[in-house]
Amino acid sequence: MINNYFWDFDGTLFDTYPEMVKAFQEALRLQNVIATRTEIYKIMREKSVRQAIQIYQETNLNLDVEQLRVSYDDLERQSQKNTKLFPGAKEVCKWVVDNGGQNFLLTHRDQSAIDMLRETHIIHLFSDFVTSDQKFPRKPNPASLNYLVEKNAVDYQKAAMIGDRELDIAAGHNAGMKGYLFDFDQMISTVEKPDKRVLKLIDLIQK
Repeated sequence: MINNYFWDFDGTLFDTYPEMVKAFQEALRLQNVIATRTEIYKIMREKSVRQAIQIYQETNLNLDVEQLRVSYDDLERQSQKNTKLFPGAKEVCKWVVDNGGQNFLLTHRDQSAIDMLRETHIIHLFSDFVTSDQKFPRKPNPASLNYLVEKNAVDYQKAAMIGDRELDIAAGHNAGMKGYLFDFDQMISTVEKPDKRVLKLIDLIQK
């Protein structure tokens, strides 16, 4: 039974995209670059914030990339209080623990991700964490997953990486574990085949 879950944060445990998109749109507007939330969301959802910055830099040569990053980070941080867990997230994490497994957080965010687990009262369901503060290579590199597995003596055969993008699935497979895709809006097409693809988190544990 798969009962050790390695969770991505943005777009998997927490529905952060609405606030991320809003913050990015405003950060662009501060430099007189106009973009719709729909187009920003599509880039973020299918790629990443990092790649969104690169794309807008390529089409707006006067864009101050460093200022865009700073503005976005500040605006997005201020909006975190509005961010909520996806439905089913707490129930699945509790199921994992109740069935003798462990939950782990693996995110490109900083310490703020752990703070949000604490604020939503689910931190007690997590055994360990990797954030950007630990300077691991970014997913799909499996180094951070392997670190958590080895540190916590997890059986790879009983483990799965859960995320909302292909790089999460690839990271899991690169580490030798399952890769589960949470494709809540059915936007993701993958070359890397997920071992499970769900539209609702609760479907991860329902037969």
